[in-house]
Amino acid sequence: MTPPSAPTAADPLNAHVADQLDEVAALLEEQKANPFRVQAYRNAAATVRALPRGVDDILDTEGLAGLVRLPTIGNSLARVIEQIATTGRLPMLERLRGQSDPIGRLASVPGIGPTLARRLHDELEIETLEQLERAAHDGTLRKVPGFGEKRIAAIRDVLATRLGRRGSSAAVRERAGEPPVAELLDVDREYRERSEAGTLPRIAPRRFNPTGERWLPVLHTSRGSRQYTALFSNTPRAHELGKTHDWVVIYFDDDRGVEGQRTVTTPATGPLRGKRVVRGREAESERYYAHERGEAPTADTD
Repeated sequence: MTPPSAPTAADPLNAHVADQLDEVAALLEEQKANPFRVQAYRNAAATVRALPRGVDDILDTEGLAGLVRLPTIGNSLARVIEQIATTGRLPMLERLRGQSDPIGRLASVPGIGPTLARRLHDELEIETLEQLERAAHDGTLRKVPGFGEKRIAAIRDVLATRLGRRGSSAAVRERAGEPPVAELLDVDREYRERSEAGTLPRIAPRRFNPTGERWLPVLHTSRGSRQYTALFSNTPRAHELGKTHDWVVIYFDDDRGVEGQRTVTTPATGPLRGKRVVRGREAESERYYAHERGEAPTADTD
């Protein structure tokens, strides 16, 4: 009689992906995120662990659509799984842990040292390699002194390799479908009000926090299909200017795969002085306040 075969060992990549999804779920739960979102990550982790084939094989043969077809995996979670599988890391998880170091991450790319990395972060609000890749393709980097065509082309090549781009995933997603300014300002309002009331959980950021104090309030909230995470800025520039309790960084994603971040600040000069403004979308912010005052909208200059 032939002895039963030993059970197949778990795919190591699947195990790594599932562990990261489980950790996201645990941290979201600890930080009082929507229970349905917490459960979605747990369900996705269970699905990935039970797969009879590796997620990398699915991506290679079927692309992102192959992940979307799996039980409990929608568009947003499929992109999260793709990101872990191709890069080995998940910036969202680093933020939840309080370990995000965007300037160091950007500076690790050949051709970008600490000075340019700081400029990209402070002026363009770039935090992830995925955002850097998009900026290298859509013309944004050309606006920054020090980035010529040769350097930008080299950065594209490096990121294509580092991010493990495959097939259709190599296409840079358009910066479209961003949340309206009114919605971003409403998330900013909720975050600041709840932070002031002391009702938000706090995390211990790794940077500028030698004692490991849990001082940084974090908000997880949603508006329709969009999920938001909001935190006070913990960047060197925010500390330098004393804005760590004024600048609010808002991360967003939705079920169509649109994701990104924006920073809300309070200008000290200009027509929007003293108001909350979405950085990079100042003209829209000005129209928002004009509408609130019942004034006729100005011409669209965006």
